[in-house]
Amino acid sequence: MTEPLVTILDDEPEIRQLLADTLQEAGFRTMSFGRATEFEAALKSCQPDLCLVDLSLPDRDGLTLVHRLALEQGATVIIISGRAQVQDRITGLELGADDYIIKPFDPSEVVARIRARLRKGKATKSSGDTAQFEGWTAHFDRFTLEDIEGTETPFSHAEGAVLRLFLESPKRLVTRAYMQETLGGAAGESFDRAMDVRISRLRTKLQEDPKNPRLIKTIYGAGYIFLGDVSWR
Repeated sequence: MTEPLVTILDDEPEIRQLLADTLQEAGFRTMSFGRATEFEAALKSCQPDLCLVDLSLPDRDGLTLVHRLALEQGATVIIISGRAQVQDRITGLELGADDYIIKPFDPSEVVARIRARLRKGKATKSSGDTAQFEGWTAHFDRFTLEDIEGTETPFSHAEGAVLRLFLESPKRLVTRAYMQETLGGAAGESFDRAMDVRISRLRTKLQEDPKNPRLIKTIYGAGYIFLGDVSWR
């Protein structure tokens, strides 16, 4: 079995070396980059299991890169940044990051969060790669929603995790606490805001009426219920 590949994008050589050494000791393969252009070029010939991305890059806006990775490539992304403000964490999660680690960090915590995120990724494959519901088909192998006419709309890895959670629990209450426990990340304002944004984007992609959604219903003070019939294959 091939060890998971983790890419490290950070403009500080000491941070790259620290992360690479720690992850290799923990059994991961790594590739390290100091510039976004080098990282994006490497992605044409490799597919990492997880990307560690710093936001303060010399040649590219880190948040824009995170959003593109999550939406266009369905990549699992963990931000590692010195930006500690709540709004920075909220923005990063809103744009599709799966987790946010603040510098300075404990290397063992980074390893633990990577392992937890990869375990969650494996667990989400238990039902299959494709779900059909109410005229829609969700392709989790390529991160797209297909409508009845065959038009496909991409969704991010983080949006896909929320969608799969709903599709695996149709017509059952999904509480905020369960979402936090299942999807990971620290509870609080940043997690709640990120979930609100991801659900709003999913509703838009499913062509839902925001004032009266038909599929993803909000149960105020409790959580959400997905009302469609779902079949997996």
